[in-house]
Amino acid sequence: MGEVAWVGVDVGKAHHWVVAVDAGGRVVLSRKVANDQHELAGVLADAGKLAGRLVWTVDLTTAEAALLLAVLFGGGQQVRYLSGRAVNQAAASYRGEGKTDARDAHVIADQARMRRDLPRLRPAQDLVAELRLLTARRADLVGDRTRAVNRLRQHLTGVCPALERAATPASQRGWLVLLARYQTPAAIRRAGVRRLSALLAAQGVRPGTAQRVAEAAVAAAKTQSLRLPGEEVAAGLVAALAGQVADWGCGSARWTGRSPSGSAATGWPR
Repeated sequence: MGEVAWVGVDVGKAHHWVVAVDAGGRVVLSRKVANDQHELAGVLADAGKLAGRLVWTVDLTTAEAALLLAVLFGGGQQVRYLSGRAVNQAAASYRGEGKTDARDAHVIADQARMRRDLPRLRPAQDLVAELRLLTARRADLVGDRTRAVNRLRQHLTGVCPALERAATPASQRGWLVLLARYQTPAAIRRAGVRRLSALLAAQGVRPGTAQRVAEAAVAAAKTQSLRLPGEEVAAGLVAALAGQVADWGCGSARWTGRSPSGSAATGWPR
């Protein structure tokens, strides 16, 4: 373990790229990390094994970096700032492939290693407290959503196991839109691929995705002609849960609509 490691983060909306270099400038860690509290805490723990002290440097301090900064400040880390313009200017002196997130993160880390003039980010104590509260609330929402998706899948199994296997409601909004309207094999078969894909497209799902989801749903529905006991109640629960999860958003790092608390959020994959 070295004495100091410099960690550069190329900040993104859904993912960040993290690169750490040692005192000699050698890359000792390079990783794409989701903008997710659990994954960010994991890379912080892994980076902590590289050196006794870490110096983190980011190229953005906007909303995209809010969760990252909350995790770093919550972990007592030293964080510095290097502007995106400075990163681009410095990158010209580095050999290698064209602009990539990994290369930019490397440039940020190496510049932090060599420079002593980078400003240190020092949030006020009330901001640290607010960020901790917000990240804790976000973790609660992610947990609520995960539990709702698991219940949805359980009830869907009681309607049509093949449909449950085909569906990906945790990551694909199109499935949530479909399941909020159609849940049983008979109803999906009657609707058909054309009507289902048109429904999804009308709800903002991309045409290619809408077609794929509709085809997968109809193919699964065609494997089952039997009506299972309790189907009507289970289908109603699937519909309610699909609508609830769709309102919360898709994915752990991106949200849509309004959370259970009523706070507005951002877009998510269609």
